[in-house]
Amino acid sequence: MGAVSFLKESIYADAYASRKGLLQSLDPRIKILTFLLFIINILFTKNISVLVCLYVLCLVLSQLSRINLGFFLRRTWVFVPLFSLFIALPALFSAFAPGEAWFTFKVAGFALVITRQGLLGATLFVMRVITSVSFVILLSITTKHFELLKVLRVFKIPQIFVMTIGMCYRYIYLFVEIIENTYLAIKSRVGAKVQYRKGQHIVAWNIAYLWARSYQLNEEVYNAMLSRGYRGEPVALNNFKFRVRDGVWFCVVAIIFVSVCYLNYRLKV
Repeated sequence: MGAVSFLKESIYADAYASRKGLLQSLDPRIKILTFLLFIINILFTKNISVLVCLYVLCLVLSQLSRINLGFFLRRTWVFVPLFSLFIALPALFSAFAPGEAWFTFKVAGFALVITRQGLLGATLFVMRVITSVSFVILLSITTKHFELLKVLRVFKIPQIFVMTIGMCYRYIYLFVEIIENTYLAIKSRVGAKVQYRKGQHIVAWNIAYLWARSYQLNEEVYNAMLSRGYRGEPVALNNFKFRVRDGVWFCVVAIIFVSVCYLNYRLKV
């Protein structure tokens, strides 16, 4: 139930996109373009201090956009960054990253050596992942879903991809609710403790039931969309308008982008 609740909270975050904050007030086209500049900076930065500064900037932007810090950190630290941390762990040791020994310890009689080069490489990788994921999630939280889909079409993303993303976003949330209601129904009828074989039969039956129901629901939703005039293009009632604040924001981000590029160049030299 906790996992289902977390997934629902992660998918359905339009309440934050409706708040009156810094990023919510920007034109979605300018916002996506400037966040793309941030991502480019992160991908080409090889200095941990610069990445830390960009991450702090992301946290500041989330606060200026009136996003709860705990909610934001849970969404940015749980899945991808932790997974990347486990990927980076082998790079700490001399067997994978030869170099200057930084710390040595023994496990079951084997000496394991953490090298300074391996530690720096693993830290750089993890910080790069955390920072880029944080910016992407901040963009998704502060932009309404239908506006994001419309901007993707403005940037000439193929219609089939935009349509698939839109359908998945709407259907996953509904599917999670079905799973939650099914679990509550089973618990109310058989209790918390079930025999092993009986539990297997219940789970197998519900997998088949959910598959059949999801297939039928998919057809019904698509037919309902067609009956309301859907032809594959996301339709938004409001038109995007470029305002003074958007120009100021773009100029500020452009200055940050050029400054980070210059810092990367100077640090290499």
